[in-house]
Amino acid sequence: MKEISKQYAEAVFALACECGREEPVMHDLELVQKAFTDNPEYMDFLVSPSVPRDERVASLGGVFAARVCEHVLSLVQLMCEKGRIGAFSSCVEEYKTLLHLRQAVVTADVTSAVELTKDQKSALIQKLEKMSARQVQLSCRVDPSLLGGMIVEMDGKIMDGSLRYRLRDVKEVMSQ
Repeated sequence: MKEISKQYAEAVFALACECGREEPVMHDLELVQKAFTDNPEYMDFLVSPSVPRDERVASLGGVFAARVCEHVLSLVQLMCEKGRIGAFSSCVEEYKTLLHLRQAVVTADVTSAVELTKDQKSALIQKLEKMSARQVQLSCRVDPSLLGGMIVEMDGKIMDGSLRYRLRDVKEVMSQ
């Protein structure tokens, strides 16, 4: 399914690039994704084989035609028509990845023992941007089991500066 999502995302991304509307299309994709997330019964309706396909596709036009651009509406309708609307969220994530690559933006997933302050986030962004030579967006979450410190995952690399990790290192040294 991921490969299918990627193909749909690449197609709508190419259309958005032709029009110079990459950001607005991303906004519209997120709007549709939020609507699906907030209304799971609507998604059930869209995947239901008991509802005629034409009726499901037409309902998307009724719901989203005035709210999203034609590229996003066409994408959603096509995915519904082909029975692939369940992969829409994955398609949005693939589009976001393409947009970030084009903008030279990387997302750093940060897990910390406590909530980071605004100043700590700014300092971390500056260090990561210097390290990666790209713009960095943080995605932060708190995990109290870390005890202290943080774990940063970026570009498939993990930088573990958590207290739990450091204690494990000390334990290994002491057991030798």
